[in-house]
Amino acid sequence: MSERGQIYDITVPIRPGMVVYQGDPDVRLVRTASIEQGDVANVSRLDFGVHTGTHIDAPVHFIDGAGAADALPLDALIGVAQVVDATHFTAHLDAAAIASLGIPEGTKRVLFKTKNSQLWSQDSFSVDFVALTEDAARALIDRHIRLVGIDYMSIAPKEDPAPTHLRLLEAGVIIVEGLDLRTVEAGAYELICLPLHVVGSDGAPACAVLRDSR
Repeated sequence: MSERGQIYDITVPIRPGMVVYQGDPDVRLVRTASIEQGDVANVSRLDFGVHTGTHIDAPVHFIDGAGAADALPLDALIGVAQVVDATHFTAHLDAAAIASLGIPEGTKRVLFKTKNSQLWSQDSFSVDFVALTEDAARALIDRHIRLVGIDYMSIAPKEDPAPTHLRLLEAGVIIVEGLDLRTVEAGAYELICLPLHVVGSDGAPACAVLRDSR
């Protein structure tokens, strides 16, 4: 049982050796200056892809010439979000699944907690993750959703990622991927999701927290 005012960090930690989307750059953290070696301070270099861990997809990720990560509207990234329990689905979520989940009318931000949450305990990328189909994306657009998040590395099926991304991004829906919702119950929360201000980028790592205001 969650407590009123409790804050949940739903960000996946960035670390060397972490799971990344198949084909994406690995994470490398290297100490470039060291007090132990006589330097005045410890300084590290961090190399990783912009779609690593918890991150936001910018429109230009799938639409050439569209807006980049630095143009994302912050008002859509902060506000009431509905965490929806979809853990009983083993297949991708389609429009019928969306209709069955009881998303409250007027919801503007929805985060899908699926069976994917258990994949964060694995050491390698899994192709067997639940995603949203194109008609699920259309169903969310019809509900005037402004932000959609999911608990693994892609909102779309690996076998055909473009249609879902395109429908959402063309409609101005913000996509948040790589959320860790294992400790979060279904319900309404205040979402604060702040991406790095990476100019011109097709994605941006983000820190995301939920605050229970019920």
